This record gives sequence, structure tokens and C-alpha cells, in this order.
Amino acid sequence: MSRRGCLQLLTAAGLGGLIATLPIPALAARPPSALQRKVNAYIQQQRRLGRVAGDEQTSWSVYDFNTGVKLVSINEDVPRQAASMIKPFVAQAYFFRHRESSQRYPFSSEVQGLLTRMIRDSNNAATNELIERVGRSRYARRPKEVEQVLRRHAGGIFQQVNIVEYIPRNGRSYRNKASARDYSRFLYAVWKDRLPYADDMKYLLGLPNNDRIQDGTKYVPDGYRILDKTGSTAHLCGNMGIVVARDNKGRPHPYTMIGIIEKRRRGTPYWAWIKD
Repeated sequence: MSRRGCLQLLTAAGLGGLIATLPIPALAARPPSALQRKVNAYIQQQRRLGRVAGDEQTSWSVYDFNTGVKLVSINEDVPRQAASMIKPFVAQAYFFRHRESSQRYPFSSEVQGLLTRMIRDSNNAATNELIERVGRSRYARRPKEVEQVLRRHAGGIFQQVNIVEYIPRNGRSYRNKASARDYSRFLYAVWKDRLPYADDMKYLLGLPNNDRIQDGTKYVPDGYRILDKTGSTAHLCGNMGIVVARDNKGRPHPYTMIGIIEKRRRGTPYWAWIKD
């Protein structure tokens, strides 16, 4: 079972658990729910089999929007490497800046192109350009300014976010951090339109990409809407997103799914570790 497969299978477990309870949502369990016990047991099994190594730590979060129940909360408050999962936060910081001054921070076709390349293509150069545009101070301080903008406008959401570096040209971004709960709060606020330009964020997160929730898996049916962002380095494999499932009457049933696997020692070679 690969790390990508692990994320996909746990998403499928979430889908199964949610869909099974759709006719009677009032009976959804409070943590530790049956789904949380199932996820935890599966991770422990993978550890015994050596598929999750001793130097690898994980965080998991599943929230049901329709019932308002947190179905899975495992190591949710532990800050972990963010890698490219920090990129939607950079986009949100620019949206805050645009609301402050549309003249100084325009939502031009050029900026829209940068946002698209950053989220859909996970383009590091576009990310760094947007970090520079959000910042006002000297170059080295601008990543921290992105964090400060987020905290000033929505400190209750971005509680454990720590943005201290640009994305290096080689993609080895290890110092920016966030917790699974940060991602969960952010996705909730986006889905509920509680952040400026939430519709634009939904559009960006919904662009086709190589996600770790649905792509290449038999577990998630076609036709489900996926809004997400992946993150990966030689120390991290993660995905944060919203899955919009359908109940047996075809009604939408959205929930968040965040899965993070962080490795203390560098996984080498990189692609072998990610796919292992």
C-alpha cells in the first residue's frame, strides 16, 4: 500500500462511513467515532507491517458539514510541514490584500494566471511571485508577512500556521508549517463563504489536478466533486480537501478530509518514498 493509496483508502473509509449514516444523520457518532477507531486501527496495522515507518508521524481529520460532526481527529493540532499545502493560504492572503486595496493588489488577469498556476499546477515560481506581492517589507521578511496578513484578518482560523520561507527552486520546502486543524478550519470557512472571495478559492481548489483523494483509485466514485491541494517533499506526503459526496437520493454531502504523513529522516529517493 503506497502513501498515496493510504490517503485514498482512508478517504474511501470516510465516504463509506458517511454514506452509511446519511438516512439518519442525527445518529452520527462523536469522537472517538467508529470511523476514527477504524482509521487509527488501520494506521497501526500499517505500522506493524512496516508500511508506515517508525520515523513517520501522521495527522488525520474528517468533518461532516451536513451533521456538524468531527468524525476523525487524530493529531489534529500538531504543526507539520506544509509543503505545497501552504499555497491556498498564500492565495487567501492575496485575497485579503485585494480587499484592503483593489488598486494596489489588483485581481487582474495576470494575478489570476499566477493563482491558477500556483494551485492547479503547484508552480513554485508563481507562489513566490504572489508571496512577493503580498509582502511590503524587505524580501526576506515577506513570507512571514503572508502569515501576518492571515492572522490579522482571520486569526481564529490560522492559529498554528508558520510561514517563514519562499518555496525553494528545488522544491525542498520544509520550514513552513500548519496543523490539520488549520486546514480543517480554513476549508470550513471557504465552504461556508466566511472568507473573502470564497467562490474564487473554491474554483481554484476544484481545478483538475493530480490529487491523492480520487486520482488512480477505485474507492472514490466518479462524479464526486473534489476541491483540494496536495503537498509532498522527501519528508511529507499530504492532502487537504473537500469531498462532495452524494447520498442515495443524489443530494450533496460535503466533508473535509485531511491526511498528512510526515517523515523525520529524508525519504530517498524522493519518488520511491512517495510511491512506496
